[in-house]
Amino acid sequence: MTEYIPPASQFARLPDAFAMKRGGAIDGGRLAYETWGRLNDAGDNAVLILTGLSPSAHAASSAGDPSPGWWEANIGPGKPIDTDRYFVICPNALGSCRGSSGPASINPATGEPWRLDFPRLSIEDGARAARAMLDVLGISGLHSVVGCSMGGMVALAFLQQNPGFARGHLNVSGAAQALPFSIAIRSLQREAIRLDPQWNDGHYDDEHYPETGMRLARKLGVVTYRSALEWRGRFGRVRLEPDQRDDEPFGHEFQIESYLDHHADRFARSFDPNCYLYLSRSMDWFDLSEHCPSKATGGSVHDALALLQVERSLAIGVETDILFPLNQQEEIATGLAAGGCDSRFVGLPSPQGHDAFLVDHERFSPLIADFFKD
Repeated sequence: MTEYIPPASQFARLPDAFAMKRGGAIDGGRLAYETWGRLNDAGDNAVLILTGLSPSAHAASSAGDPSPGWWEANIGPGKPIDTDRYFVICPNALGSCRGSSGPASINPATGEPWRLDFPRLSIEDGARAARAMLDVLGISGLHSVVGCSMGGMVALAFLQQNPGFARGHLNVSGAAQALPFSIAIRSLQREAIRLDPQWNDGHYDDEHYPETGMRLARKLGVVTYRSALEWRGRFGRVRLEPDQRDDEPFGHEFQIESYLDHHADRFARSFDPNCYLYLSRSMDWFDLSEHCPSKATGGSVHDALALLQVERSLAIGVETDILFPLNQQEEIATGLAAGGCDSRFVGLPSPQGHDAFLVDHERFSPLIADFFKD
């Protein structure tokens, strides 16, 4: 099993018999998390950051782990989310293999990894686990909840479950429900893993590991995380040098193919396949309107968003994002505004697609800084 826990991780124990939305419960559950800054005397400067599918809790460097975090440009002293002002908490997602409970962690009832015995995972379970972590930390309210990609879904579920708990909301390339195109892509990724004979219904080990399936899933993901505009600008039709090409029939010939190979090689054994399957499917299931009181009479995502109790919100999207398209962030801002929230939407022209929030700091960081300027 593949599990990596960053050195600065701390752990919050979840309540025993932590019930999952789609049935089942977990005992001995935990969330791994990291913190930066200090909670002030009033207890009103806490910021919760919720991650995408694959990141750990290590969003930024710290004394405990000086290595750069996945959002290093935006968290720290004097940065957009200024840790001289804010107490920042970032948990690793429930169901992940970066320290939180999931298919790769140990089932205390058996002493063996949960594997597919882990209960079916929903976005809403991740939101409830995040609230349980905050309770352990003694945090009774948030300045803001921030969600990136999948974390944007978790953030909306958190707001729905905890009315008025967070005063602010920053949604970065997130969504209030999964769209058919995104579901189709993730379905193909899961199929690539499940059809690898080494997956063996979730019973693999380091020697017999579904590496081919994980590599294909990652390649498909990388293609959708960026944009055709970026691929054309970075690689064009540049071919590999003769000594870099495969001798096999139909082997790699273009630089873009080699680039995808590099990413697949880095990811394939760094993330647990079962965890990938669980988290991927949890996104497909998510639909904020499912919990809208008027759902039985045709309640929509817009209706559900209008019921969320948050004072101010910013939703940021990217024009070239095909996985969480721009209209989904605009939908979030419009729905929240209908409920009286001071809500703003910004669409950015970044060429870097869904992953822009991880790399295009020139465009994202000023907006984040402005949101936290208050």
